[in-house]
Amino acid sequence: MRGDLTEGDITKKLLLFALPLMAGNLLQQMYNVADTLIVGRFLGADALAAVGSSYTLMVFLTSILLGLCMGSSAFFSIQFGRKDMERLRTSFALSFLLIGAAALLLNLLSFAGLDWIIRALQVPREVVRLMREYLFCIFFGIPATFLYNYFANLLRAVGDSVTPLLFLGVAAVMNIALDLVFVIVFRWGVAGAAAATVLSQYASGLGILLYYLLRFPELRVARRHIRWDGGIVREIAGLSVLTCVQQSIMNLGILMVQGLVNSFGKVVMAAFAAAVKIDSFAYMPVQDFGNAFSTFIAQNYGAGKAERIRRGIKSAALSAFAFCAAISLAVCALARPLMGLFVDAGDTAIIEAGVGYLRIEGAFYFGIGLLFLLYGFYRAVKMPGMSVVLTVFSLGTRVALAYALSAVPALGVTGIWMSVPIGWALADAVGVLYYYRNRTSILAGG
Repeated sequence: MRGDLTEGDITKKLLLFALPLMAGNLLQQMYNVADTLIVGRFLGADALAAVGSSYTLMVFLTSILLGLCMGSSAFFSIQFGRKDMERLRTSFALSFLLIGAAALLLNLLSFAGLDWIIRALQVPREVVRLMREYLFCIFFGIPATFLYNYFANLLRAVGDSVTPLLFLGVAAVMNIALDLVFVIVFRWGVAGAAAATVLSQYASGLGILLYYLLRFPELRVARRHIRWDGGIVREIAGLSVLTCVQQSIMNLGILMVQGLVNSFGKVVMAAFAAAVKIDSFAYMPVQDFGNAFSTFIAQNYGAGKAERIRRGIKSAALSAFAFCAAISLAVCALARPLMGLFVDAGDTAIIEAGVGYLRIEGAFYFGIGLLFLLYGFYRAVKMPGMSVVLTVFSLGTRVALAYALSAVPALGVTGIWMSVPIGWALADAVGVLYYYRNRTSILAGG
């Protein structure tokens, strides 16, 4: 067994555990970024708009499964911190069956509601056919997304953050290679880009499942572990469902903003599609740092080490601030050349719109960095409901202000961009204030 975060130097252990998560999620972003780069360069603005809007939708759908897996992972980490391996195996068996059933249902609903989804997103008429073609293919990858995220979160819960990175690395390289072949050589259009992503997802999902079966006998489930345990189910459901709600609300809000962005036309739609990929790359590492921080907190919460948790909070906040400050400077300074990676230099209107987005968002990345730490903390101490509250504050403000400010003629689409950091700041203030007023009772619950 590996990855005990309840002993040793806090900053060193936290960073060593977090770095593979950061690298892994950056690789995961390459699935859709590879589509966006190749589609934007070789298939044109309509295809770029279709793939970009599809990305926002898939983030929302994936967030449902990811939330369920992350909630279970927090429970696994707490049991690992307590060294209760029998309870860990039983909870693993039960959560796999429950979340697997949810993944199957989500897959069926996605196919059934495809046309309604496209209408709800206010997709321009000239983009509808391409978006439908892309989504129909990409939905076949939902089961693979479940497999990878479930076993990746299980391994991370017990301190192995390297193995998920390795499987993602293979899948990312495979995705780029297949993109080039299917789109440029075979000329399969957006369906080719989707097929490349789906095949790569299955490579990582089935690969990590096989690795778990062969290399982690200490986590392997026996027949005695496949039994109903109401107490475990209630605890897992409380963490998983509320974490799922938090992730879904967060991405549903983004999806609502996507519909508003689409109403400004193809130029803004394409600019947003490209800029969001850059944005995701920029703050994704600190999101993964928040997830690593959550595992650290959960293991120490299970072990009853309140003082180590306090020291870990200070270390994580300082590390996140340093990273976000560096990334903010880089994105603000390089916004134009970064947009040029996705958009032809002749599409100046698209580039200008994307630069405006990046310079507003990029200046305030610590707001989202701190919010990810708060999400991870409250999930780890079995208070996922607080993460939901913070998400409602953040996204509620964002959506309301996006619609209100964009209606001001002097602001227009800039009002949408401005609403985001305001939402981050409000949620941060609520989360930090709640912790300082209740920290003794929160940390005593382990």
